[in-house]
Amino acid sequence: MFKLNFLSKNILLSTLCCSQFSFANEQSTDIVVTEKTTTEVIEVIGRAEQFYLAKETKVGSKVNLSLLELPQSAQILTEQLIIDQAARDITDLYRSIAGVSEYSYSGVTFRGFRDDSNVFYDGVRGDPYSGFGVPQLFNVERVEILKGPASALYGGGEPGGMINYVTKKPSFNNEKQLKLTLGNFATQGASLDMTGGLTEDVAYRLGGFYEQKNSFRNNADAQNIELATGILYNISPDTSLTTTVDFIKQDLGGNRLRGVPVDDNGNFLVDPSYNANEKVDYQNMEALVIQAELSHYFTDNFTVNTSLRYLDNKRDQAYHESREWIDANGDGVADINDQIIKREYRKQYRANEEISLTSDFVYEFETSNFEHQFLFGADYHTVDTEYDYLRARYEADGVANLNIFDLNYGITDPNTYSLTDQNRDGVNSDRYGIYVQDVVKINDKWTVIAGLRYDSFEEYNQESDYSYQDSGVTPRLAVTYLANSATSLYVNYSESFNPASSSEQETVAEEGSLTPESGKQVEIGLKKEWFDGKMLSTFAIYKINKENVVMSNPDFTGDNNVVELLNIGEVESNGFETTLVGDLADNWTITANYAYNDTKVIKGISGDTITNSFGDGSRFVNAPRHQAGLWTRYDITDIASSIAFGLNHVSEQISLSDQKVKPFTVFDMSWTTRINDALLSVNVNNLFDKEYAVSGFSERNGHFPGSPRTIIAQLTYNF
Repeated sequence: MFKLNFLSKNILLSTLCCSQFSFANEQSTDIVVTEKTTTEVIEVIGRAEQFYLAKETKVGSKVNLSLLELPQSAQILTEQLIIDQAARDITDLYRSIAGVSEYSYSGVTFRGFRDDSNVFYDGVRGDPYSGFGVPQLFNVERVEILKGPASALYGGGEPGGMINYVTKKPSFNNEKQLKLTLGNFATQGASLDMTGGLTEDVAYRLGGFYEQKNSFRNNADAQNIELATGILYNISPDTSLTTTVDFIKQDLGGNRLRGVPVDDNGNFLVDPSYNANEKVDYQNMEALVIQAELSHYFTDNFTVNTSLRYLDNKRDQAYHESREWIDANGDGVADINDQIIKREYRKQYRANEEISLTSDFVYEFETSNFEHQFLFGADYHTVDTEYDYLRARYEADGVANLNIFDLNYGITDPNTYSLTDQNRDGVNSDRYGIYVQDVVKINDKWTVIAGLRYDSFEEYNQESDYSYQDSGVTPRLAVTYLANSATSLYVNYSESFNPASSSEQETVAEEGSLTPESGKQVEIGLKKEWFDGKMLSTFAIYKINKENVVMSNPDFTGDNNVVELLNIGEVESNGFETTLVGDLADNWTITANYAYNDTKVIKGISGDTITNSFGDGSRFVNAPRHQAGLWTRYDITDIASSIAFGLNHVSEQISLSDQKVKPFTVFDMSWTTRINDALLSVNVNNLFDKEYAVSGFSERNGHFPGSPRTIIAQLTYNF
């Protein structure tokens, strides 16, 4: 495994940070273009053409296609939307994504399927918040969401979709921005972001972010620090190199946060501030990300883009986990009526060292009057993990019980616990992928996309010394019909590929092996631009079948020669989504979405945790049928201000323990005023202070509560 030593890291950091800086004012953009390399020079002249509508993206194709031409449902959350919503982390933006809802921590429900691993940064793997962290947005310029299977371009993953974070980069725009933040729950923070040119060919970025806040949950607080820097070097008119370094430190007190106990109808049984953790519990993370991107034009129509990403992530956590009720009232039944729950103490250390390498060659040519954008690419992702786990269980090891109705925090001391080493270790994995794709424009009306990818997957379990290999091929075929310059219709067939884990494979190693879980989707959609291209609407209807789902063998008893796990599960997701993004008028902009989804287990085994009630026809956990989101902003130009309103609606869900998660609708608003070069904004989330749960978990851990009313004030100064 490749190791980047401490000296090398610091040499690179010093090289990128030690620069002279020059600054100018910000506002709107003019683009100065050399023969092959684009250099941005800013001159501000009022507002952008569209605040929330971005029309161009490479997500879903890796070539230059507009959203209108892309034969798949996709969304782009722009930097202006992130600013207007005062979004601190990705959960603040879920209202704006059709078909996506919160599952737990950084996990989401994507078209009915839980997913926390299909996360990319600048189109490559390497999530610094992987595990139980939630991605922060200080270093994010925009968020791109691709709906449905993405394996034909991006490799193994769930069939619901993928999220790509486009990070902020060095720029020749001379800008300095200082932002101060205050809010309830003792929120306070500041950030500084600077970009500019050092020479005619070299530009930089340097940014820093700090924020601390308390939580509405007992014993919990958070502190986030992020330092980001980068250099853009235009080596020649044909070649550019962008290098970035990102250091992240996140300290979460009183974590890992679980849910709040509920009854079967989803009513909280205690105050949503409940937390099973003690004040001394914590979840701390440090990550270092170093990335380099090389772009080169061989000719005007033959290009290559290569990205190398290195990630070093360390997570240290210690927390109290609710385990089982005590029959304190002597009625012979241990349940929540007894009020007292046993806890165990978990002290865990996890570390990831990851390297991602992706190289894409694009060749544009014509044959027989057909226009081609031919893509050939390859990627490699390797992960080396460490995992240590110590545990103390119940009063026998010194862990005091917790009375959930009369909270008795502070009577237990982890320093006195009798900890037992669980003798855990990490996993090493390697992914290799080769893919081809051709975007063929047959004429002004018809475009066909055909693609194919081969994946090889290797995993080694350090704890058991077991290793295995797997592979898969995933195709994609799509057709777009451009009815006119503002309307397109498309049909898309795509597949997903997700290998079984090494622990699952080891379970059946003596009797055979598990095949990868596979997904197949058919999607039909309509996209239309309105008001001379100032607004874009999308409507998509889809059906996804996920097959070969790993489930427990009902004939397995532990003492017979029957395999414990089988590829016998099947899940079906049916639904449709619609989005509307853009300007209704020169001073009125909107982003709105609605999604319907019905995800069911159509083949399942009773007693398996694939679903809550464990049977054919069962609904999937935390998969709401209805979701709707809205954010609309109206500019009052006479007083240099704007007002915005938003809502987020999620219909009923069910938890792992078959407990109802009640539907909810929350409302938000903001007010923004410009005073010379300063911008003052006040955001109020959950305007009416609604009590609700965003998703469900287990009976003993309850539901994840939504945040009460939150007020954030920000003062932004550009100079």
